[in-house]
Order: sequence, then structure tokens, then C-alpha cells
Amino acid sequence: MNVWEDETARNAVVATGRTRLILAGFLAEACVSFSALSALAEGFDVFVVEDACGGLTLASHDLALRRLEQAGARLTSWIQVLLEFQRGWTRHATYEEARAIAVANGGGYGMGLAYAREMIHPA
Repeated sequence: MNVWEDETARNAVVATGRTRLILAGFLAEACVSFSALSALAEGFDVFVVEDACGGLTLASHDLALRRLEQAGARLTSWIQVLLEFQRGWTRHATYEEARAIAVANGGGYGMGLAYAREMIHPA
């Protein structure tokens, strides 16, 4: 339930030299929480992708996220992670992939991107 207790996994993360982690997973109450709390205890900067985590109930999910936030984790959303990686729509190397994800999953924002593309670059 705590990937941080798996020596091979933990060592692989530590070996990257990076100190910022982005976590998501199916049981916010256990797998995500335990890993995040362990990483926080070792000084890592932990971001938990709230809407990419599941929970047994809405209440237990929310309580787990509140606990993580109180412990120092930062909550974020999948769209915010995507857009931070993309940084701007003028980054051509990842434009098509990022746009496709946003269009397929981004609700009104994705619809707006699709509309803007059709207006700017009509077929």
C-alpha cells in the first residue's frame, strides 16, 4: 500500500535527484496517502492530483486529501498538471498531444480549444 516502502521503487525515485513528486492513484486513503506522507517526511515536495485519485467514499477521499494538505502536500488537478507541462500553446513539440488530451477530457475548456483551432486553422 505504500510504494515508498518498496526499496527498489524508492531508490529509483531518489536516484533521479529530483525532489518534486506528482502522485495520483486509486485509494487516496491508503496508497496515495501513505506514499505522500513518507515522501513528505523525507523532505520531498509532493503534489497530489486530486481529480486523478479515487476513494472508497467521497467523505473518506476528502478526509485523506485534507490530511495530506495539512501535512504539506499540495493539491492540484490533472488539467493544471497538463497545462504546467505544456506551458503555452506555442510549444509546438507537445502541442498536438496536449491539445488532444484537453479536447478529449477537458469539458468546456477542451471544446474551446477545438473551436479556436477551427477558427484559426480551418481545414
